[in-house]
Amino acid sequence: MSMNNQGRPTAPSDTMTNAAANDVTTISGNKGLMQAESLIFEIGTPRRTGVDFAEAKAVKSRLGNNARTSEIGLPGLTEPQAMRHYVRLSQKNYAIDLGVYPLGSCTMKHNPRLNEKVARMPGFGDVHPLQPESTVQGALELMHELSHWICTLTGMPAVAMTPKAGAHGEWAGMAAIRARLDADGHTHKRRVLVPESAHGTNPASAVQCGFTVDEIPASGDGRVNLAALKEKLGDDVAGIMLTNPNTCGLFERDIIEIADLIHSVGGYFYCDGANFNALVGRVRPGDLGIDAMHLNLHKTFSTPHGGGGPGAGPTVLSDALKEYAPLPFVVKEGDKYRLVEDNTGDGAATFGRMCAFHGQMGMFSRALTYMMSHGSDGLRQATEDAVLNANYIQASLSDVMSPAFGGVCMHEALFDDHFLDDTGVTTLDFAKAMIDEGYHPMTMYFPLVVHGAMLIEPTESESKGELDRFIASMRGLAIKAKAKEVEFFQAAPVHAPMRRLDETQAARKPVLRWRPEVVDAAE
Repeated sequence: MSMNNQGRPTAPSDTMTNAAANDVTTISGNKGLMQAESLIFEIGTPRRTGVDFAEAKAVKSRLGNNARTSEIGLPGLTEPQAMRHYVRLSQKNYAIDLGVYPLGSCTMKHNPRLNEKVARMPGFGDVHPLQPESTVQGALELMHELSHWICTLTGMPAVAMTPKAGAHGEWAGMAAIRARLDADGHTHKRRVLVPESAHGTNPASAVQCGFTVDEIPASGDGRVNLAALKEKLGDDVAGIMLTNPNTCGLFERDIIEIADLIHSVGGYFYCDGANFNALVGRVRPGDLGIDAMHLNLHKTFSTPHGGGGPGAGPTVLSDALKEYAPLPFVVKEGDKYRLVEDNTGDGAATFGRMCAFHGQMGMFSRALTYMMSHGSDGLRQATEDAVLNANYIQASLSDVMSPAFGGVCMHEALFDDHFLDDTGVTTLDFAKAMIDEGYHPMTMYFPLVVHGAMLIEPTESESKGELDRFIASMRGLAIKAKAKEVEFFQAAPVHAPMRRLDETQAARKPVLRWRPEVVDAAE
């Protein structure tokens, strides 16, 4: 993939020392309601505990020479200490229930509390993968129902539910494509076309499945260069991996022609569905000629984005690929549901098993709750609101910032750093100043095809009032940058729990292990 060759300083500059007057030092280390908090190893002691167990009865050790002979070294805290420690840490983290989360490409949605209630219902929250099928009929029915609505929304005949995330789903789709090519005797087809603005996982997934990657350049309007694509076509082309709307937040207008071109050489069309939240209820990918596409349930259907166990990246498949879906999958026979587990019968053509179990039941129950509580009209409205919000931000900031491309966008607005030319303020400086304004920075320096990229995706969850507050802050920062208030930006963030770090050294030489300080015996 193309790389942005822009250099940018990451170490604190000398001017940051001038911000000391703005950095209030307190006796406690606290700043108002923001409590200072040390590492848990620093505040805990091995002999302190928040629980009181009875002495264990004497048992004969079977550890032999492996028995521990010294303290385990874990910190001990009382119950109030433990509670306060994690509450204080949570206050240092930005969250979707705190404010606008402008990250582009995989933005967190609001996670409705109704979803959480359903996910904890008996039979969903405590289901075990080794239970007999007769005892998990409700869970299998939920998976079957969710599969039905995913297929309905995408216009595709089948879906693989086992993938645990977007990249896992990509792998599933490309593995199905390879299985179909091999079954047809087309083992020479091993070249996959990938636009230069693709997500980095696209080429990685293709290579993992044994394909080689051939990059397609973008045109001046941020979309696939159709002429360049045509020049790349050949008998060895296995398919294309294309994101729509693409990573620049733009709809690929030539997508149907692209699908026809790929199919004309015997290839298959994989569409990265990370941005399906811009299409739900308005466009069915199956109608565009797509053969495989993963969905990010965390982005399009409100399931948590990380931190809650396995994620979910269901992958829909066309008629040409549906027989090659991975095991296991749910089928309905009469009024009963069962899992197809073997490469026989319904699973004879499958490419195999990606993972042992459907461990994402919590994601499935949340996603189906979101779908059913919204209904078809509500899902369509969510899509329209997401696109409206992104265009509102782009239109409101286009006079003080520089949109990367002209015209309307889809679900995310992409700006470049031209508005910072000759100001002395870098894209990174601008992002750090956003932290002082109380906002998590947008996605910075991505996509790589845009210099100094700033990718903003507000999602449908945000009201006009919240967007106006965000826009006002962005406008104010842009005006300060144009006024060349360099010292202000290079000092930021001033009000965050931590000041600006040397990010390059932090990435290259991270301190991952806490060690107790050794006191010199002579002191």
